[in-house]
Amino acid sequence: MLVEDHTVVRQGLRRILEADPEIVIVGEAGDGRTAVETARRLVPQVVLMDIGLPGQNGIEATREITADLPNVHVCILSMHSDDVYLRHALEAGAKGYLLKDSDDAELLEAIKAVARGGAYFTTSVLERIVAPFTDKSKRNLLKDPLLRLTGREREVLQLTAEGKTKAEIAGILSLSVNTVDTHRKHVMEKLDVHNTAEIVRFAVRKGLVQ
Repeated sequence: MLVEDHTVVRQGLRRILEADPEIVIVGEAGDGRTAVETARRLVPQVVLMDIGLPGQNGIEATREITADLPNVHVCILSMHSDDVYLRHALEAGAKGYLLKDSDDAELLEAIKAVARGGAYFTTSVLERIVAPFTDKSKRNLLKDPLLRLTGREREVLQLTAEGKTKAEIAGILSLSVNTVDTHRKHVMEKLDVHNTAEIVRFAVRKGLVQ
């Protein structure tokens, strides 16, 4: 199953993958919430997941899919090689992490490795996985403030940063406005931010919104 918000990119990925006789594309999605719903309905063997998705980012979608569907394996396909993205992808349950500048052969190799129940990380990404355990100066990566938030708080954070009102967020998440307000206050306390502008800057810095 392909999850990518840019139609042209998604079509390109489909052409590459469908050229391999061992791979069948069973579904597509262009945003995180649709991805979760489609995965629950189709239960694909592998989900190839972009990170920068509208409404709900690929990390949060991965977290929901892996929690609900333990036999569905997620491989992240991202333009970001930063430690923060990698850390969150692994914490969310991703089995693979591939960069968008990878060639076709590596993409196919990653999909098949993850489909077999294994893991696949590009070399540069693999080095980052090992680094926090071998380099004391990088161990502070394990203390990322985003990890202090609950899943619901991260959703409220992203939707707030995307410019949604409290009422709109309540409708999207099927919550009351008061509950949304409570989650928003918790987000601000945990991240030590004090207004919407600071929430937006934090979300952009973390790659939750573009």
